[in-house]
Amino acid sequence: MIGVLGGSGFTRFLDPVETIVLDTPYGPTSDPITVCDVAGARAAFVPRHGHDHRFAPHKVPYRANLWALREVGAEAVIGPFAAGSLAAAVHPGDLVVVDQLVDRTWGRPDTFHDEPPVHHQAFADPYDARLRAALVRAGREVGATVHDGGTMVVINGPRFSTRAESAWFRAMGWHVVNMTGYPEAVLAAELGVPYATVALVTDHDAGVDGHVPVTMQTVLAVMRENVARVRTLLETAVPHLP
Repeated sequence: MIGVLGGSGFTRFLDPVETIVLDTPYGPTSDPITVCDVAGARAAFVPRHGHDHRFAPHKVPYRANLWALREVGAEAVIGPFAAGSLAAAVHPGDLVVVDQLVDRTWGRPDTFHDEPPVHHQAFADPYDARLRAALVRAGREVGATVHDGGTMVVINGPRFSTRAESAWFRAMGWHVVNMTGYPEAVLAAELGVPYATVALVTDHDAGVDGHVPVTMQTVLAVMRENVARVRTLLETAVPHLP
């Protein structure tokens, strides 16, 4: 079983063969889990924001989603997301299989260990190297421009960055900016479930290199145009998963 988390505009994966509703210790998931057949495996799919995009990034029930995917048997989780480019060499339509993140969020429950005993999760490398390699290979097989590695900065949202914030992120050498990439990765790590993600670049953030600053309409329009490609990428990646 492979777990898949859908981002903005990616609210449905493949035709479901089963729908599962779980009552988790952390409340309901964003949507019922739909299970589908993909490339000889089973995939359990949850759209982060709900099928009607009702959850803002800081309101997504991350703990419920990850806990539920593990509970239904997911042995790995892939969480594609939309992102803004911070780098001149990264363009809308490109894919970035990130290998690092910087957390700039606040107020989000980001651990399953709220009660004693205290647990400190090792997190130096947030993403599973084998899953990353499978995503890079699949992206190239489907003809996408794929950047192998990159740092994602996760902002709280729901607003986009100011020009000053975007310039700061870029000066730090970070590559893409997103609102939902944390705390998924650390929650998966606490559960012992390998996790990786791929960024579909939709925009140039707050006007990188003189481009027009991002709007929600831009993000959703690009995602709608590319949802089929994201599905194909995931289907192509599954046979390469360890």
